[in-house]
Amino acid sequence: MAHAEGPDRDGNGSTGAGRRRVLGLAAASLAAAHPLVAAAQTAEGAALPPHRGLDVRAENARPGHPDWRVARTGAQYDVEGFADRTSVLPGEPFTLRVSTTAPAYTVSAYRMGWYGGARARLVWRSEPLPGTRQAPARTDPATRMVRTDWEPSALIDTTGWPEGCYLLRLDTRDGRAQRYVPITLRSRSTAGRTVLVNAVATWQAYNRWGGAELYQGSTGRNDSRSLAVSFDRPYVNRKGGGQFMFFEAPLLALAERLGLPLAYATGVDVAREPRLLRAAAAVLSPGHDEYWSPEQRLHVTRARDRGTNLAVFGANCCYRRVRFEPSPLGPDRIVVCYKEDYARDPGYRRGLPPTHDFRDGPAADPESALLGVIYDGYPVDAPYVVSTPEHWLFAGTGVRAGESFPHLVGIEYDRVDTARPTPRPIEILAHSPVVCKGRRSHADSAYLTLPGGAAVFATGTMRWVEALDAQGPGSGANHGMDGRTGRFTRTVTENVLRAFARGPVGRLRPAADNVTAHYPNGPHPGA
Repeated sequence: MAHAEGPDRDGNGSTGAGRRRVLGLAAASLAAAHPLVAAAQTAEGAALPPHRGLDVRAENARPGHPDWRVARTGAQYDVEGFADRTSVLPGEPFTLRVSTTAPAYTVSAYRMGWYGGARARLVWRSEPLPGTRQAPARTDPATRMVRTDWEPSALIDTTGWPEGCYLLRLDTRDGRAQRYVPITLRSRSTAGRTVLVNAVATWQAYNRWGGAELYQGSTGRNDSRSLAVSFDRPYVNRKGGGQFMFFEAPLLALAERLGLPLAYATGVDVAREPRLLRAAAAVLSPGHDEYWSPEQRLHVTRARDRGTNLAVFGANCCYRRVRFEPSPLGPDRIVVCYKEDYARDPGYRRGLPPTHDFRDGPAADPESALLGVIYDGYPVDAPYVVSTPEHWLFAGTGVRAGESFPHLVGIEYDRVDTARPTPRPIEILAHSPVVCKGRRSHADSAYLTLPGGAAVFATGTMRWVEALDAQGPGSGANHGMDGRTGRFTRTVTENVLRAFARGPVGRLRPAADNVTAHYPNGPHPGA
């Protein structure tokens, strides 16, 4: 794939020396100790003023750059890197740490969105930077947490970058290798906007860079897994992009194509800032959003109860309780989750909440109290079966009762289970039979409304966001989901996004509780 060109002269900037800006005092401070400081080249002009939301429609009318994708990954250590922040405000700098076997590399910042189908726009590109091979990974003996002690490589100035989700692409100058580094330019305010929350804690939970994550370690067994994971390392999966590319990017592209007022944040931001979601129209949870801190859950619950809509476009959401801790690079850089070994956690021994599944004691608080649905199993591959075709969220799909969409339910799924705390009224829209490890059950899409006026929509399947990109006949790509499934999920998602962006949906469209129609014998029979 062709190497992306820098911004052009008609509105997208220039690569000429006259358009380059040297970073200010922060850059000078870093340069004194580390002379490898990137020179900024941007076309956006001044940073967005405080509390002014991005004009998503105007941003996506700008020309995109379809050659943003990584085409050459090279060997394992050819080039890789990470940012010292999961998010920054527009105009704030962040430090990039890069390791490469090449003598030089460049950094290209792509803002992800729709852009006429290109899915990304080149906002900035560095001059060639000198490369160096950094030290190997280090492992903490107490928690088996993998981290790095890498030196700073470049201080990146985001002045003029629009808020949004970014992939930085690292390119070795010899053309041998490329890798991504994700970062979010978070919104200053979410008032009146639909907030896309990047599930960065879950990305990190599944990141085995250096040999261990929260599931497996050096032996490949549970007893060698990490008890904490660090953001101070690259992502090994998806060419350095973590889980963003397949569990989040298709949803982002659809939302930006609609031109709705959007805001951008990470789960870490939601946990850290109690007022971040104040007056937000809606919160979007993407395809895999498993790991939440108690603070994140509290702040989302409060927003929901004040009238902020919540859409869960995945399954297994808000399942694991975690704690964020600082690393040498800054606050909230470590995700602690001891799971069944929670009693060994020094934090728990000091009186902090246990870092295990929300539904388990002590301090049990099942996710269904927030979402209306609860995680029920893994792995499954089953058709999605419509049960309430007349519901307004299915408008424009033309579906009939019993109509099904092969492979849309998987690989994890949720269901309604009123044996657990479940807000009512809740309306089951799709009731899909599944068999999970020999046990019969159902995956449920559900629509819930709250006294404060908010609505909650939960798809009940982890494949929903991936299905948004399903095209043509079913094949190995997208788990065999076909274009018909893609059209269905895109239409339903558009209905959700447009309605939820208008404010408390439940006031005008309350749920019609139908749980007993689907579970006449109670919540447990595998039914």
